[in-house]
Amino acid sequence: GLVIDGRTLSIIFQGGLEEKLLELARRCRSVLCCRATPLQKSLVAKLVRRRLKAMTLSIGDGANDVSMIQAADVGIGISGQEGMQAVMASDFAISRFKHLKKLLLVHGHWCYTRLAKMVIYFFYKNVCYVNLLFWYQFFCGFSGSSMVDYWQMIFFNLFFTSMPPLLFGVLDKDVSAETLLRLPELYKNGQ
Repeated sequence: GLVIDGRTLSIIFQGGLEEKLLELARRCRSVLCCRATPLQKSLVAKLVRRRLKAMTLSIGDGANDVSMIQAADVGIGISGQEGMQAVMASDFAISRFKHLKKLLLVHGHWCYTRLAKMVIYFFYKNVCYVNLLFWYQFFCGFSGSSMVDYWQMIFFNLFFTSMPPLLFGVLDKDVSAETLLRLPELYKNGQ
């Protein structure tokens, strides 16, 4: 791991040593910035995001973390002693740091699998509908006539576009929460 304080970060940013910092950070499993100013925190998040082309996650619990949370791809705010500014600026909010594990491993896995299934579902639903319209044009001699009434097309899209996402969102859990917490390596399967 690598631990960098705010004074060292100011030397790195003023001296143009960002590339050296990134080379060192790539070799570490985790990098922790402590005693940094809000500007330094956001600069580190922007630097990693821009130069490494990596997805960044920022976690903060106070007003001094707002710029870092907004600079990252995903921001998590922890509500606590320092107020609600980080929570209001974040994408996700948790009440305690210990809930981060469940948010990432359980809800992150479920959300990823649901989104992947829904993208495939929408693709195949539209392929089926367009394929049906294509073959109908051979039947009607490419006259451009409508195969179905307008209200039937609305019902088709409403029923097949709104019901499956609701059902998937409520019911689809491919692996139980206990198993996902016990086996964190299952998170990597979707990637």
